[in-house]
Amino acid sequence: MFGLDLLSKTTSHLINGFETNFRQGQQQLEKWLGDSGVMDDASLSTLTEMSDAYRTMAEDLLLHPLRFASAELDLGRKHLALGYYTLARLTGREKQPVIEAEKDDRRFQADDWHRHLPFDVLHQAYLINSRAFLKWVEQMEGLPPSGRDQMLFYARQLTSALSPSNYPVTNPEVLRITWERKGLNLVDGGRQLFEDLRQNPSLFNVGMTDRSAFEVGRNLATTPGKVVYQNELMQLIQYMPATETVSKQPLLIVPPWINKYYILDLTARNSFIQWLVNQGQTVFVISWRNPGPSLRDKGWDDYMRQGPLEAMAAVTEATGEDRMNAIGYCVGGTLLGSTLAWLKKKRRKPIISATYFTTLLDFSDPGGIGVFINDHSIRGIERMLERKGYLDGRAMAFTFNLLRENELFWSFWTNHYLKGEKPAAFDILYWNTDGTNLPARMHSFYLREMYLNNRLIEPDSLTLNGESINLREIDVPSFFLSARQDHIAKWKATYRGALVHGGQVRFVLSGSGHIAGVVNPPYREKYGYWTNDSLPADADTWFAGADHHPGSWWPHWFEWLGQYAGETVTARFPGDGNLEVLEEAPGSYVRIKAAEAAKT
Repeated sequence: MFGLDLLSKTTSHLINGFETNFRQGQQQLEKWLGDSGVMDDASLSTLTEMSDAYRTMAEDLLLHPLRFASAELDLGRKHLALGYYTLARLTGREKQPVIEAEKDDRRFQADDWHRHLPFDVLHQAYLINSRAFLKWVEQMEGLPPSGRDQMLFYARQLTSALSPSNYPVTNPEVLRITWERKGLNLVDGGRQLFEDLRQNPSLFNVGMTDRSAFEVGRNLATTPGKVVYQNELMQLIQYMPATETVSKQPLLIVPPWINKYYILDLTARNSFIQWLVNQGQTVFVISWRNPGPSLRDKGWDDYMRQGPLEAMAAVTEATGEDRMNAIGYCVGGTLLGSTLAWLKKKRRKPIISATYFTTLLDFSDPGGIGVFINDHSIRGIERMLERKGYLDGRAMAFTFNLLRENELFWSFWTNHYLKGEKPAAFDILYWNTDGTNLPARMHSFYLREMYLNNRLIEPDSLTLNGESINLREIDVPSFFLSARQDHIAKWKATYRGALVHGGQVRFVLSGSGHIAGVVNPPYREKYGYWTNDSLPADADTWFAGADHHPGSWWPHWFEWLGQYAGETVTARFPGDGNLEVLEEAPGSYVRIKAAEAAKT
Protein backbone atom coordinates (compact mmCIF):
# COMPACT_ATOMS: atom_id res chain seq x y z
CA MET A 1 0.00 0.00 0.00
CA PHE A 2 2.82 2.36 0.93
CA GLY A 3 4.44 1.76 -2.47
CA LEU A 4 1.22 2.46 -4.38
CA ASP A 5 0.60 5.61 -2.35
CA LEU A 6 4.15 6.82 -3.02
CA LEU A 7 3.76 6.11 -6.75
CA SER A 8 0.45 8.00 -6.79
CA LYS A 9 1.93 11.03 -5.04
CA THR A 10 5.02 11.01 -7.24
CA THR A 11 2.94 10.80 -10.42
CA SER A 12 0.66 13.60 -9.21
CA HIS A 13 3.69 15.77 -8.42
CA LEU A 14 5.18 15.12 -11.86
CA ILE A 15 1.92 15.97 -13.61
CA ASN A 16 1.42 19.19 -11.63
CA GLY A 17 4.95 20.31 -12.37
CA PHE A 18 4.61 19.37 -16.02
CA GLU A 19 1.32 21.26 -16.36
CA THR A 20 2.73 24.37 -14.68
CA ASN A 21 5.78 24.52 -16.93
CA PHE A 22 3.74 23.64 -20.00
CA ARG A 23 1.14 26.34 -19.34
CA GLN A 24 3.79 28.99 -18.69
CA GLY A 25 5.56 28.18 -21.93
CA GLN A 26 2.28 28.07 -23.86
CA GLN A 27 1.13 31.44 -22.50
CA GLN A 28 4.46 33.06 -23.36
CA LEU A 29 4.33 31.67 -26.90
CA GLU A 30 0.73 32.80 -27.42
CA LYS A 31 1.50 36.28 -26.07
CA TRP A 32 4.47 36.65 -28.40
CA LEU A 33 2.54 35.40 -31.44
CA GLY A 34 -0.47 37.57 -30.68
CA ASP A 35 1.53 40.74 -29.93
CA SER A 36 3.68 40.29 -33.02
CA GLY A 37 0.68 39.87 -35.30
CA VAL A 38 1.91 36.50 -36.54
CA MET A 39 -1.41 34.83 -35.62
CA ASP A 40 -4.98 36.00 -35.11
CA ASP A 41 -7.31 34.89 -32.32
CA ALA A 42 -8.71 31.95 -34.29
CA SER A 43 -5.22 30.65 -35.05
CA LEU A 44 -4.14 31.13 -31.45
CA SER A 45 -7.22 29.20 -30.33
CA THR A 46 -6.24 26.34 -32.62
CA LEU A 47 -2.65 26.49 -31.35
CA THR A 48 -3.94 26.30 -27.77
CA GLU A 49 -6.10 23.28 -28.59
CA MET A 50 -3.18 21.55 -30.30
CA SER A 51 -0.91 22.15 -27.33
CA ASP A 52 -3.65 21.05 -24.91
CA ALA A 53 -4.05 17.85 -26.91
CA TYR A 54 -0.33 17.13 -26.81
CA ARG A 55 -0.26 17.94 -23.06
CA THR A 56 -3.08 15.44 -22.46
CA MET A 57 -1.13 12.82 -24.38
CA ALA A 58 1.93 13.49 -22.22
CA GLU A 59 -0.17 13.22 -19.05
CA ASP A 60 -1.48 9.87 -20.23
CA LEU A 61 2.11 8.60 -20.35
CA LEU A 62 2.49 9.40 -16.65
CA LEU A 63 -0.94 8.21 -15.57
CA HIS A 64 -0.86 4.89 -17.45
CA PRO A 65 2.78 3.73 -17.50
CA LEU A 66 1.82 0.06 -17.92
CA ARG A 67 -0.27 0.76 -21.02
CA PHE A 68 2.57 2.83 -22.43
CA ALA A 69 5.06 0.09 -21.60
CA SER A 70 2.86 -2.46 -23.37
CA ALA A 71 2.67 -0.21 -26.44
CA GLU A 72 6.45 0.25 -26.34
CA LEU A 73 6.96 -3.51 -26.14
CA ASP A 74 4.76 -4.06 -29.18
CA LEU A 75 6.58 -1.27 -31.00
CA GLY A 76 9.91 -2.87 -30.11
CA ARG A 77 8.81 -6.20 -31.58
CA LYS A 78 7.89 -4.52 -34.86
CA HIS A 79 11.25 -2.71 -35.03
CA LEU A 80 13.03 -6.00 -34.28
CA ALA A 81 11.14 -7.56 -37.19
CA LEU A 82 12.23 -4.59 -39.31
CA GLY A 83 15.83 -5.33 -38.30
CA TYR A 84 15.48 -8.95 -39.49
CA TYR A 85 13.95 -7.65 -42.73
CA THR A 86 16.90 -5.29 -43.22
CA LEU A 87 19.42 -8.12 -42.59
CA ALA A 88 17.61 -10.36 -45.06
CA ARG A 89 17.78 -7.73 -47.80
CA LEU A 90 21.43 -7.02 -47.08
CA THR A 91 22.22 -10.70 -47.58
CA GLY A 92 20.29 -10.86 -50.83
CA ARG A 93 17.23 -12.71 -49.56
CA GLU A 94 13.69 -11.74 -50.50
CA LYS A 95 11.44 -11.04 -47.54
CA GLN A 96 7.93 -9.69 -47.15
CA PRO A 97 7.90 -6.09 -45.79
CA VAL A 98 7.03 -5.76 -42.12
CA ILE A 99 4.39 -3.13 -42.89
CA GLU A 100 2.89 -1.63 -46.04
CA ALA A 101 1.09 1.61 -46.72
CA GLU A 102 -2.69 1.57 -47.11
CA LYS A 103 -3.93 1.15 -50.66
CA ASP A 104 -5.15 4.75 -50.86
CA ASP A 105 -1.89 6.16 -49.38
CA ARG A 106 0.01 7.54 -52.35
CA ARG A 107 3.03 8.82 -50.45
CA PHE A 108 5.14 5.68 -50.84
CA GLN A 109 3.86 4.22 -54.11
CA ALA A 110 6.93 5.15 -56.18
CA ASP A 111 9.32 2.26 -56.78
CA ASP A 112 12.21 4.37 -55.41
CA TRP A 113 10.95 3.73 -51.88
CA HIS A 114 11.28 -0.03 -52.27
CA ARG A 115 14.29 -0.32 -54.59
CA HIS A 116 16.76 1.43 -52.25
CA LEU A 117 17.15 -0.28 -48.87
CA PRO A 118 17.74 2.85 -46.71
CA PHE A 119 14.50 4.43 -47.92
CA ASP A 120 12.64 1.13 -47.73
CA VAL A 121 13.61 0.83 -44.06
CA LEU A 122 12.97 4.55 -43.44
CA HIS A 123 9.41 4.55 -44.75
CA GLN A 124 8.55 1.29 -42.97
CA ALA A 125 9.93 2.64 -39.70
CA TYR A 126 7.81 5.77 -40.18
CA LEU A 127 4.68 3.71 -40.81
CA ILE A 128 5.37 1.53 -37.75
CA ASN A 129 5.90 4.54 -35.48
CA SER A 130 3.00 6.63 -36.79
CA ARG A 131 0.47 3.79 -36.60
CA ALA A 132 1.62 2.87 -33.11
CA PHE A 133 1.28 6.50 -31.99
CA LEU A 134 -2.21 6.86 -33.47
CA LYS A 135 -3.31 3.55 -31.97
CA TRP A 136 -2.05 4.62 -28.57
CA VAL A 137 -3.95 7.92 -28.82
CA GLU A 138 -7.10 6.14 -29.96
CA GLN A 139 -6.97 3.85 -26.90
CA MET A 140 -6.52 6.64 -24.37
CA GLU A 141 -8.91 6.19 -21.46
CA GLY A 142 -11.53 8.54 -20.08
CA LEU A 143 -12.05 10.60 -23.23
CA PRO A 144 -15.50 11.45 -24.64
CA PRO A 145 -15.94 10.60 -28.36
CA SER A 146 -15.53 14.26 -29.38
CA GLY A 147 -12.35 14.57 -27.31
CA ARG A 148 -10.97 11.37 -28.80
CA ASP A 149 -11.67 12.63 -32.32
CA GLN A 150 -9.90 15.89 -31.55
CA MET A 151 -6.89 14.06 -30.11
CA LEU A 152 -6.70 11.82 -33.17
CA PHE A 153 -6.97 14.81 -35.50
CA TYR A 154 -4.05 16.66 -33.95
CA ALA A 155 -2.03 13.45 -33.61
CA ARG A 156 -2.65 12.77 -37.29
CA GLN A 157 -1.54 16.29 -38.26
CA LEU A 158 1.73 15.69 -36.39
CA THR A 159 2.45 12.27 -37.90
CA SER A 160 1.49 13.44 -41.40
CA ALA A 161 3.76 16.47 -41.16
CA LEU A 162 6.70 14.27 -40.09
CA SER A 163 6.38 11.89 -43.05
CA PRO A 164 9.74 11.42 -44.86
CA SER A 165 7.88 12.01 -48.14
CA ASN A 166 7.54 15.72 -47.26
CA TYR A 167 11.28 16.52 -47.22
CA PRO A 168 13.70 16.50 -50.17
CA VAL A 169 16.58 14.70 -48.43
CA THR A 170 14.37 11.84 -47.17
CA ASN A 171 12.28 11.36 -50.31
CA PRO A 172 14.14 9.14 -52.82
CA GLU A 173 11.79 10.07 -55.65
CA VAL A 174 12.57 13.77 -55.14
CA LEU A 175 16.31 13.02 -54.94
CA ARG A 176 16.17 11.09 -58.22
CA ILE A 177 14.23 13.87 -59.97
CA THR A 178 16.66 16.45 -58.57
CA TRP A 179 19.60 14.46 -60.01
CA GLU A 180 17.90 13.98 -63.38
CA ARG A 181 16.85 17.63 -63.70
CA LYS A 182 20.04 19.02 -62.16
CA GLY A 183 18.06 20.77 -59.45
CA LEU A 184 15.67 22.59 -61.77
CA ASN A 185 12.72 20.90 -60.06
CA LEU A 186 13.59 22.74 -56.84
CA VAL A 187 13.93 26.00 -58.78
CA ASP A 188 10.52 25.47 -60.40
CA GLY A 189 9.06 24.44 -57.05
CA GLY A 190 10.48 27.52 -55.34
CA ARG A 191 8.97 29.71 -58.05
CA GLN A 192 5.56 28.10 -57.55
CA LEU A 193 5.84 28.43 -53.78
CA PHE A 194 6.64 32.14 -54.14
CA GLU A 195 3.64 32.62 -56.45
CA ASP A 196 1.31 30.83 -54.02
CA LEU A 197 2.60 32.98 -51.17
CA ARG A 198 2.07 36.10 -53.28
CA GLN A 199 -1.52 35.14 -54.08
CA ASN A 200 -2.27 34.39 -50.43
CA PRO A 201 -0.90 37.32 -48.44
CA SER A 202 -0.78 36.67 -44.68
CA LEU A 203 -2.41 33.24 -45.07
CA PHE A 204 -0.66 30.41 -46.91
CA ASN A 205 -2.68 27.86 -48.86
CA VAL A 206 -0.86 25.28 -50.94
CA GLY A 207 -1.46 25.67 -54.68
CA MET A 208 -3.74 22.97 -56.04
CA THR A 209 -4.33 23.80 -59.68
CA ASP A 210 -3.19 25.97 -62.55
CA ARG A 211 -5.19 29.12 -61.83
CA SER A 212 -4.29 30.65 -65.18
CA ALA A 213 -6.16 27.86 -66.99
CA PHE A 214 -9.59 29.00 -65.80
CA GLU A 215 -11.70 32.10 -65.78
CA VAL A 216 -15.26 32.39 -64.54
CA GLY A 217 -17.45 33.30 -67.49
CA ARG A 218 -14.90 32.13 -70.07
CA ASN A 219 -14.56 28.38 -69.47
CA LEU A 220 -16.37 28.05 -66.12
CA ALA A 221 -19.97 29.07 -65.34
CA THR A 222 -20.76 29.40 -69.04
CA THR A 223 -24.42 28.35 -69.18
CA PRO A 224 -26.12 31.29 -70.98
CA GLY A 225 -28.23 33.44 -68.69
CA LYS A 226 -28.90 36.93 -67.32
CA VAL A 227 -28.82 38.56 -63.92
CA VAL A 228 -32.41 39.73 -63.35
CA TYR A 229 -32.33 40.80 -59.69
CA GLN A 230 -29.80 41.78 -57.06
CA ASN A 231 -29.48 43.14 -53.54
CA GLU A 232 -26.51 43.65 -51.24
CA LEU A 233 -26.22 39.90 -50.49
CA MET A 234 -26.98 38.15 -53.77
CA GLN A 235 -27.60 38.30 -57.49
CA LEU A 236 -30.33 36.16 -59.07
CA ILE A 237 -29.51 34.53 -62.42
CA GLN A 238 -32.21 33.34 -64.83
CA TYR A 239 -30.91 30.97 -67.50
CA MET A 240 -31.79 31.04 -71.17
CA PRO A 241 -34.04 28.17 -72.24
CA ALA A 242 -32.61 25.40 -74.46
CA THR A 243 -35.99 23.92 -75.43
CA GLU A 244 -39.09 25.36 -77.09
CA THR A 245 -41.29 24.38 -74.16
CA VAL A 246 -40.50 24.18 -70.44
CA SER A 247 -42.13 22.90 -67.28
CA LYS A 248 -44.67 25.34 -65.88
CA GLN A 249 -43.16 25.53 -62.39
CA PRO A 250 -39.76 27.27 -62.25
CA LEU A 251 -36.83 25.86 -60.27
CA LEU A 252 -34.85 27.94 -57.74
CA ILE A 253 -31.40 26.80 -56.56
CA VAL A 254 -30.02 28.01 -53.20
CA PRO A 255 -26.29 27.17 -53.21
CA PRO A 256 -23.94 27.41 -50.21
CA TRP A 257 -22.33 30.79 -49.53
CA ILE A 258 -19.27 29.09 -48.06
CA ASN A 259 -18.31 28.43 -51.69
CA LYS A 260 -19.45 29.91 -55.00
CA TYR A 261 -22.48 28.62 -56.87
CA TYR A 262 -20.64 27.54 -60.02
CA ILE A 263 -19.77 24.14 -58.58
CA LEU A 264 -23.15 23.36 -60.21
CA ASP A 265 -22.07 25.04 -63.47
CA LEU A 266 -18.50 24.03 -64.22
CA THR A 267 -17.71 22.99 -67.78
CA ALA A 268 -20.62 22.30 -70.12
CA ARG A 269 -20.29 18.51 -69.81
CA ASN A 270 -20.52 18.37 -66.02
CA SER A 271 -22.82 21.35 -65.41
CA PHE A 272 -25.89 20.39 -63.42
CA ILE A 273 -27.49 23.71 -64.33
CA GLN A 274 -26.94 23.21 -68.06
CA TRP A 275 -28.36 19.69 -67.76
CA LEU A 276 -31.49 21.06 -66.05
CA VAL A 277 -31.95 23.67 -68.79
CA ASN A 278 -31.58 20.94 -71.41
CA GLN A 279 -34.34 18.97 -69.65
CA GLY A 280 -36.77 21.84 -70.15
CA GLN A 281 -36.56 23.62 -66.78
CA THR A 282 -36.74 27.36 -66.14
CA VAL A 283 -33.78 27.62 -63.79
CA PHE A 284 -32.89 30.40 -61.36
CA VAL A 285 -29.83 30.34 -59.11
CA ILE A 286 -28.70 32.61 -56.28
CA SER A 287 -25.14 33.91 -56.66
CA TRP A 288 -24.05 35.06 -53.21
CA ARG A 289 -21.92 38.13 -52.70
CA ASN A 290 -18.40 37.69 -51.33
CA PRO A 291 -18.68 39.80 -48.16
CA GLY A 292 -16.15 42.01 -46.45
CA PRO A 293 -16.19 43.97 -43.16
CA SER A 294 -18.97 46.28 -44.37
CA LEU A 295 -21.42 43.35 -44.14
CA ARG A 296 -20.26 42.21 -40.71
CA ASP A 297 -23.74 42.60 -39.15
CA LYS A 298 -25.55 40.44 -41.70
CA GLY A 299 -27.03 37.46 -39.87
CA TRP A 300 -28.89 34.26 -40.66
CA ASP A 301 -32.14 36.26 -40.71
CA ASP A 302 -30.71 38.53 -43.41
CA TYR A 303 -29.52 35.59 -45.48
CA MET A 304 -33.04 34.15 -45.31
CA ARG A 305 -34.79 37.43 -46.10
CA GLN A 306 -32.43 38.72 -48.78
CA GLY A 307 -31.66 35.25 -50.10
CA PRO A 308 -34.44 32.70 -50.77
CA LEU A 309 -37.37 34.92 -49.74
CA GLU A 310 -36.48 37.81 -52.06
CA ALA A 311 -35.43 35.31 -54.73
CA MET A 312 -38.86 33.62 -54.59
CA ALA A 313 -40.58 36.97 -55.05
CA ALA A 314 -38.25 37.78 -57.95
CA VAL A 315 -38.95 34.43 -59.63
CA THR A 316 -42.67 35.21 -59.44
CA GLU A 317 -42.05 38.63 -61.00
CA ALA A 318 -39.98 37.08 -63.79
CA THR A 319 -42.33 34.19 -64.64
CA GLY A 320 -45.75 35.06 -63.31
CA GLU A 321 -45.72 31.82 -61.30
CA ASP A 322 -46.26 32.16 -57.56
CA ARG A 323 -45.20 28.55 -56.83
CA MET A 324 -41.92 26.86 -57.64
CA ASN A 325 -39.62 23.96 -56.80
CA ALA A 326 -36.42 24.57 -54.82
CA ILE A 327 -32.99 22.99 -54.35
CA GLY A 328 -30.62 23.70 -51.46
CA TYR A 329 -27.00 22.55 -51.44
CA CYS A 330 -25.06 22.07 -48.17
CA VAL A 331 -25.57 25.15 -45.97
CA GLY A 332 -27.88 26.45 -48.71
CA GLY A 333 -30.07 23.47 -47.87
CA THR A 334 -29.90 24.32 -44.17
CA LEU A 335 -31.09 27.82 -45.06
CA LEU A 336 -33.82 26.39 -47.30
CA GLY A 337 -35.10 24.17 -44.48
CA SER A 338 -35.09 27.15 -42.10
CA THR A 339 -37.00 29.20 -44.67
CA LEU A 340 -39.63 26.51 -45.26
CA ALA A 341 -40.27 26.26 -41.51
CA TRP A 342 -40.60 30.07 -41.34
CA LEU A 343 -42.98 30.11 -44.32
CA LYS A 344 -45.12 27.47 -42.61
CA LYS A 345 -45.49 29.77 -39.60
CA LYS A 346 -46.54 32.53 -41.99
CA ARG A 347 -49.02 30.19 -43.74
CA ARG A 348 -47.35 30.83 -47.07
CA LYS A 349 -46.69 28.08 -49.64
CA PRO A 350 -44.50 29.34 -52.52
CA ILE A 351 -42.47 26.08 -52.60
CA ILE A 352 -44.04 22.95 -54.11
CA SER A 353 -41.12 20.58 -53.44
CA ALA A 354 -37.72 20.86 -51.77
CA THR A 355 -34.52 19.01 -52.70
CA TYR A 356 -31.56 18.91 -50.31
CA PHE A 357 -28.05 18.10 -51.50
CA THR A 358 -25.71 16.88 -48.71
CA THR A 359 -27.51 19.03 -46.15
CA LEU A 360 -27.22 18.98 -42.37
CA LEU A 361 -30.37 19.78 -40.41
CA ASP A 362 -29.35 17.69 -37.39
CA PHE A 363 -25.84 18.76 -36.33
CA SER A 364 -25.31 16.12 -33.64
CA ASP A 365 -22.56 14.58 -35.78
CA PRO A 366 -20.86 17.46 -37.63
CA GLY A 367 -18.37 15.25 -39.47
CA GLY A 368 -14.66 15.99 -39.64
CA ILE A 369 -15.20 19.66 -38.85
CA GLY A 370 -16.39 18.56 -35.40
CA VAL A 371 -12.82 18.69 -34.08
CA PHE A 372 -13.14 22.49 -34.15
CA ILE A 373 -16.64 22.61 -32.65
CA ASN A 374 -16.24 23.45 -28.99
CA ASP A 375 -16.78 26.57 -26.93
CA HIS A 376 -13.07 27.36 -26.69
CA SER A 377 -12.52 27.24 -30.46
CA ILE A 378 -15.66 29.21 -31.23
CA ARG A 379 -14.75 31.93 -28.73
CA GLY A 380 -11.40 32.29 -30.47
CA ILE A 381 -13.12 32.55 -33.84
CA GLU A 382 -15.61 35.09 -32.47
CA ARG A 383 -12.81 37.31 -31.17
CA MET A 384 -11.30 37.31 -34.64
CA LEU A 385 -14.72 37.94 -36.23
CA GLU A 386 -15.33 40.88 -33.90
CA ARG A 387 -12.02 42.46 -34.88
CA LYS A 388 -12.12 41.82 -38.65
CA GLY A 389 -15.86 41.66 -39.30
CA TYR A 390 -15.64 38.50 -41.40
CA LEU A 391 -14.04 35.07 -41.64
CA ASP A 392 -11.50 34.85 -44.44
CA GLY A 393 -12.66 32.26 -46.96
CA ARG A 394 -9.09 31.08 -47.45
CA ALA A 395 -8.91 30.11 -43.77
CA MET A 396 -12.08 28.07 -44.19
CA ALA A 397 -10.59 26.30 -47.22
CA PHE A 398 -7.40 25.52 -45.30
CA THR A 399 -9.43 24.08 -42.43
CA PHE A 400 -11.34 21.75 -44.74
CA ASN A 401 -8.11 20.70 -46.45
CA LEU A 402 -6.68 19.59 -43.10
CA LEU A 403 -9.53 17.13 -42.71
CA ARG A 404 -7.76 15.11 -45.44
CA GLU A 405 -4.29 16.55 -45.03
CA ASN A 406 -2.25 14.00 -47.00
CA GLU A 407 -4.56 14.15 -49.99
CA LEU A 408 -5.39 17.86 -49.96
CA PHE A 409 -2.20 19.45 -48.59
CA TRP A 410 0.94 17.34 -48.40
CA SER A 411 0.50 15.66 -51.81
CA PHE A 412 0.41 19.09 -53.49
CA TRP A 413 3.32 20.25 -51.34
CA THR A 414 5.46 17.34 -52.54
CA ASN A 415 4.40 17.36 -56.18
CA HIS A 416 4.52 21.09 -56.80
CA TYR A 417 7.30 22.38 -54.52
CA LEU A 418 9.68 19.40 -54.25
CA LYS A 419 9.20 17.62 -57.58
CA GLY A 420 8.61 20.90 -59.42
CA GLU A 421 5.56 19.59 -61.28
CA LYS A 422 3.31 22.16 -62.90
CA PRO A 423 -0.13 22.17 -61.26
CA ALA A 424 -2.73 20.42 -63.38
CA ALA A 425 -5.71 22.29 -64.79
CA PHE A 426 -8.59 20.87 -62.74
CA ASP A 427 -11.89 22.75 -62.63
CA ILE A 428 -13.13 21.47 -59.26
CA LEU A 429 -9.81 22.31 -57.58
CA TYR A 430 -9.93 25.81 -59.08
CA TRP A 431 -13.41 26.26 -57.61
CA ASN A 432 -12.14 24.90 -54.28
CA THR A 433 -9.49 27.63 -54.12
CA ASP A 434 -11.97 30.38 -55.07
CA GLY A 435 -13.18 30.89 -51.52
CA THR A 436 -15.76 33.24 -50.05
CA ASN A 437 -15.68 35.21 -46.82
CA LEU A 438 -18.37 34.85 -44.16
CA PRO A 439 -19.95 37.78 -42.26
CA ALA A 440 -19.18 37.90 -38.55
CA ARG A 441 -22.73 37.83 -37.18
CA MET A 442 -23.98 35.09 -39.50
CA HIS A 443 -20.97 32.82 -38.96
CA SER A 444 -21.06 33.16 -35.18
CA PHE A 445 -24.78 32.26 -35.19
CA TYR A 446 -24.19 29.29 -37.49
CA LEU A 447 -21.37 27.86 -35.37
CA ARG A 448 -23.06 28.36 -32.00
CA GLU A 449 -26.74 27.74 -32.62
CA MET A 450 -26.42 24.93 -35.13
CA TYR A 451 -23.05 23.21 -34.85
CA LEU A 452 -22.46 23.65 -31.12
CA ASN A 453 -26.00 23.72 -29.67
CA ASN A 454 -27.87 21.86 -32.47
CA ARG A 455 -30.95 24.01 -31.96
CA LEU A 456 -32.32 23.79 -35.49
CA ILE A 457 -33.94 20.40 -34.84
CA GLU A 458 -35.44 21.52 -31.52
CA PRO A 459 -39.05 22.62 -32.09
CA ASP A 460 -39.53 26.39 -31.66
CA SER A 461 -36.00 26.78 -30.24
CA LEU A 462 -34.75 29.19 -32.91
CA THR A 463 -36.43 32.50 -33.75
CA LEU A 464 -35.77 33.85 -37.25
CA ASN A 465 -37.26 37.07 -38.59
CA GLY A 466 -39.73 37.20 -35.72
CA GLU A 467 -40.97 33.59 -35.91
CA SER A 468 -39.95 30.52 -33.94
CA ILE A 469 -39.45 27.65 -36.38
CA ASN A 470 -40.17 23.92 -36.28
CA LEU A 471 -38.85 21.66 -39.03
CA ARG A 472 -41.46 19.02 -38.15
CA GLU A 473 -44.25 21.37 -39.25
CA ILE A 474 -42.96 21.55 -42.82
CA ASP A 475 -45.45 19.83 -45.13
CA VAL A 476 -43.53 20.27 -48.41
CA PRO A 477 -42.51 16.99 -50.13
CA SER A 478 -38.74 16.64 -49.99
CA PHE A 479 -35.89 14.71 -51.62
CA PHE A 480 -32.69 14.27 -49.61
CA LEU A 481 -29.53 13.41 -51.58
CA SER A 482 -26.49 12.44 -49.52
CA ALA A 483 -23.07 10.99 -50.39
CA ARG A 484 -21.66 7.84 -48.85
CA GLN A 485 -18.03 9.07 -48.54
CA ASP A 486 -18.95 12.62 -47.52
CA HIS A 487 -16.70 13.75 -44.65
CA ILE A 488 -18.29 17.21 -44.37
CA ALA A 489 -21.99 16.27 -44.13
CA LYS A 490 -21.86 12.61 -43.11
CA TRP A 491 -24.70 10.70 -44.69
CA LYS A 492 -26.02 9.18 -41.46
CA ALA A 493 -26.19 12.68 -39.96
CA THR A 494 -28.10 13.99 -42.98
CA TYR A 495 -30.41 10.99 -42.66
CA ARG A 496 -31.26 12.03 -39.10
CA GLY A 497 -32.09 15.47 -40.47
CA ALA A 498 -34.43 13.93 -43.02
CA LEU A 499 -36.28 12.18 -40.20
CA VAL A 500 -37.16 15.49 -38.48
CA HIS A 501 -38.36 17.10 -41.74
CA GLY A 502 -42.13 17.14 -42.08
CA GLY A 503 -44.03 16.11 -45.22
CA GLN A 504 -43.32 13.22 -47.56
CA VAL A 505 -39.58 12.50 -47.48
CA ARG A 506 -37.52 10.50 -49.95
CA PHE A 507 -33.88 9.73 -49.11
CA VAL A 508 -31.29 8.70 -51.74
CA LEU A 509 -27.62 7.93 -51.16
CA SER A 510 -25.02 8.47 -53.88
CA GLY A 511 -21.52 7.12 -54.09
CA SER A 512 -18.37 9.26 -53.63
CA GLY A 513 -18.15 12.45 -51.56
CA HIS A 514 -19.50 15.94 -50.89
CA ILE A 515 -18.80 17.23 -54.40
CA ALA A 516 -18.34 14.29 -56.76
CA GLY A 517 -21.37 12.56 -55.26
CA VAL A 518 -23.50 15.51 -56.34
CA VAL A 519 -21.76 16.63 -59.55
CA ASN A 520 -22.08 13.27 -61.27
CA PRO A 521 -23.48 13.70 -64.82
CA PRO A 522 -25.08 10.66 -66.46
CA TYR A 523 -22.49 10.33 -69.24
CA ARG A 524 -19.81 9.32 -66.71
CA GLU A 525 -21.71 6.25 -65.54
CA LYS A 526 -19.85 6.41 -62.20
CA TYR A 527 -20.43 5.79 -58.50
CA GLY A 528 -24.05 4.63 -58.52
CA TYR A 529 -26.70 5.34 -55.89
CA TRP A 530 -28.96 3.57 -53.36
CA THR A 531 -32.73 3.92 -52.95
CA ASN A 532 -35.21 2.66 -50.39
CA ASP A 533 -38.90 3.59 -50.45
CA SER A 534 -39.15 3.27 -46.67
CA LEU A 535 -37.63 5.59 -44.07
CA PRO A 536 -36.87 3.56 -40.92
CA ALA A 537 -35.60 5.22 -37.75
CA ASP A 538 -32.08 3.86 -38.19
CA ALA A 539 -29.76 4.75 -41.09
CA ASP A 540 -28.08 1.33 -41.12
CA THR A 541 -31.49 -0.33 -41.39
CA TRP A 542 -32.29 1.94 -44.33
CA PHE A 543 -29.06 0.99 -46.08
CA ALA A 544 -29.54 -2.74 -45.41
CA GLY A 545 -32.86 -2.59 -47.25
CA ALA A 546 -31.72 -0.26 -50.04
CA ASP A 547 -31.30 -1.19 -53.71
CA HIS A 548 -28.15 -0.20 -55.58
CA HIS A 549 -28.38 1.35 -59.04
CA PRO A 550 -25.49 2.01 -61.43
CA GLY A 551 -24.69 5.44 -62.84
CA SER A 552 -25.88 8.91 -61.94
CA TRP A 553 -28.74 9.75 -59.59
CA TRP A 554 -29.71 12.76 -61.74
CA PRO A 555 -32.33 10.97 -63.93
CA HIS A 556 -33.83 9.27 -60.87
CA TRP A 557 -34.26 12.61 -59.11
CA PHE A 558 -35.63 14.26 -62.25
CA GLU A 559 -38.30 11.57 -62.48
CA TRP A 560 -39.27 12.36 -58.87
CA LEU A 561 -39.35 16.10 -59.67
CA GLY A 562 -41.69 15.47 -62.61
CA GLN A 563 -44.71 15.05 -60.33
CA TYR A 564 -44.22 18.64 -59.11
CA ALA A 565 -43.07 20.31 -62.35
CA GLY A 566 -46.51 20.96 -63.85
CA GLU A 567 -47.57 20.97 -67.47
CA THR A 568 -45.43 22.33 -70.29
CA VAL A 569 -45.59 25.94 -71.40
CA THR A 570 -43.80 28.08 -73.95
CA ALA A 571 -40.18 28.69 -73.00
CA ARG A 572 -39.52 31.82 -70.93
CA PHE A 573 -36.61 34.17 -71.60
CA PRO A 574 -34.96 36.53 -69.12
CA GLY A 575 -36.54 39.96 -69.41
CA ASP A 576 -39.91 38.66 -70.64
CA GLY A 577 -41.54 39.22 -67.25
CA ASN A 578 -41.54 42.18 -64.89
CA LEU A 579 -37.78 42.05 -64.20
CA GLU A 580 -35.27 43.79 -66.42
CA VAL A 581 -31.96 42.24 -67.38
CA LEU A 582 -29.19 43.76 -65.25
CA GLU A 583 -26.15 42.05 -66.77
CA GLU A 584 -24.94 38.89 -68.45
CA ALA A 585 -24.45 35.71 -66.42
CA PRO A 586 -22.47 34.74 -64.43
CA GLY A 587 -22.73 38.29 -63.07
CA SER A 588 -20.31 40.45 -61.14
CA TYR A 589 -20.73 39.03 -57.61
CA VAL A 590 -19.24 35.65 -58.48
CA ARG A 591 -16.08 37.27 -59.86
CA ILE A 592 -15.12 38.94 -56.58
CA LYS A 593 -12.21 37.19 -54.84
CA ALA A 594 -12.00 36.78 -51.08
CA ALA A 595 -8.98 39.09 -50.79
CA GLU A 596 -10.77 41.80 -52.82
CA ALA A 597 -13.92 41.51 -50.72
CA ALA A 598 -11.88 41.93 -47.54
CA LYS A 599 -11.13 45.52 -48.61
CA THR A 600 -14.81 46.51 -48.84
